[in-house]
Amino acid sequence: MSRSMRLGLATLLMVVSSACIAEESPTPSPTATEAPTVPPTPPVSPSSPPSTPASPSATPEPSLSLALPDETDSRVVAATVVAEVGAEGGTLAVTVTSAADERIDELVLRWPTELNATLFVAPFTPSEDRIRDGGDPLSQPWTKWVVGPGEQGEPDGTISLGWGPLLPRATLEFELDVTRRAAGPVAFDLQVLAGNDLLTFEGGAPAELRIEVP
Repeated sequence: MSRSMRLGLATLLMVVSSACIAEESPTPSPTATEAPTVPPTPPVSPSSPPSTPASPSATPEPSLSLALPDETDSRVVAATVVAEVGAEGGTLAVTVTSAADERIDELVLRWPTELNATLFVAPFTPSEDRIRDGGDPLSQPWTKWVVGPGEQGEPDGTISLGWGPLLPRATLEFELDVTRRAAGPVAFDLQVLAGNDLLTFEGGAPAELRIEVP
């Protein structure tokens, strides 16, 4: 083979090789896969401590109320009070009936001393006959009238009025004089006792009334 033919053949091979290289597809670069979109997590706020239910508070006592005595008497009585009190004063008509088979030696009524600021309650109506010199001897059915604390255990902040014995199955009726010292309605506790021991109403309730005066 002549030299010119060899050169031509070499040239042809170079052209064919170039064409093959040019026709090769470039290797595709890997496509990045999109990560799925994840919604942002909301910031975690510190949780509030569970609310503790408020403990029930004791119901406050109404004004002009009385604490129950430490000692009670299981003897049963019934009691009513009718208030006839106007702008100047009036009366409290009290009726107490015993259901006991034993005598109550001293029936006692008790109310708060603070009541005096509105209503002054007394076992009699003041009069000249009761205080004048040389008058008739005082006749009184009540046995004591004590502003506590008293010598026989009457508690502080109370007025105790003894009304003598209450016979078995008997009824006592009496009126208390009332002088009004301040206008307006008022309500107060009235206890019925044997001495200093609180008597009992039918059904076992303590012998205490809530008196309302318009």
